[in-house]
Amino acid sequence: MEPFVFFGGKGGVGKTTVSCAYALRCARAGQRTLVVSTDPAHSVTDVFDQPFDDSPQPVDGVDGLDAMQIDPEDEVTRHLDEIRQDLSEQVSASMVNEINRQLEMAHGTPGAYESALFDRFVDVMRDSDAYDRVVFDTAPSGSTLRLLGLPELLEGWIDRLMYKRRTSIDLFEKAAIGNNEPRRVMEGDPVLARLQERKEFFEFAGGALHDDAAFFLVVNPDELSLNETERAIADLRDKDLEIRGLVANKLTPSPDPDENGRGARYLRERVATEDERLETLRSEFEPPLVAEIGWRSSEVKGDLLDDVAAELDIETAVEPPTHV
Repeated sequence: MEPFVFFGGKGGVGKTTVSCAYALRCARAGQRTLVVSTDPAHSVTDVFDQPFDDSPQPVDGVDGLDAMQIDPEDEVTRHLDEIRQDLSEQVSASMVNEINRQLEMAHGTPGAYESALFDRFVDVMRDSDAYDRVVFDTAPSGSTLRLLGLPELLEGWIDRLMYKRRTSIDLFEKAAIGNNEPRRVMEGDPVLARLQERKEFFEFAGGALHDDAAFFLVVNPDELSLNETERAIADLRDKDLEIRGLVANKLTPSPDPDENGRGARYLRERVATEDERLETLRSEFEPPLVAEIGWRSSEVKGDLLDDVAAELDIETAVEPPTHV
């Protein structure tokens, strides 16, 4: 299977648990593995019960497994600071204050959040030589879909910017030189160089996501989760990205046959409802169910994480990447 594996889904369905379990499964199979989380609500720090930050660190007690926790707020700040520095080097001093004002306004926008995370995801993929497999615990599916749609959108946008920049430079040169020899400002233009760099960045991202990545969705057995999963499958297909499989998580355990109290009756009714939803997933959704994971009585970590990993019917063998 592809070297990069993404687990998406509605917020709260258990993406982090499933991502960490699959990463553990890969490491146990001898694959040098990195798991990357951007979910501040339930992080790899919680699952592995040790602190992580935005650089890969070994998971205690698991050979071949590293983890990193990307803080979205920190990433937005870093991303905007890089933009500020780049732009400040290309414009006049009078424009710097206006750039700072615009970037401060952009800090809280969804676009800044997604752009920052997207850049970091792609950086991790580009610098993944040390790993056989990288597992991404992504943001909720709506944000993920916008994130994964950025390469195609931004490649065209950058092409238009580069065209306008070349046109403006050409007009400037013609106006400035008169009958003299052109100064060829375009050949060393730093803005064009930066735009070309970004274009190559997005070309790599688009290729890696289409050719070197596999996508799975985590779903809970409730109507809202099924509806969002159905929309996510359709939206990803529109972007020419196929979902490889579905992971049904947080399934209610059945009571013992001889239990007849109110709690047991409630559990039976709930299990019956969830069985109907699971049948819908099997019969009406094209991606196959690759796991059916039940609720645990405590937080999934330690030996329980190994149990969940064993329930994931997802291959661990890795195909060589084509874009890294």
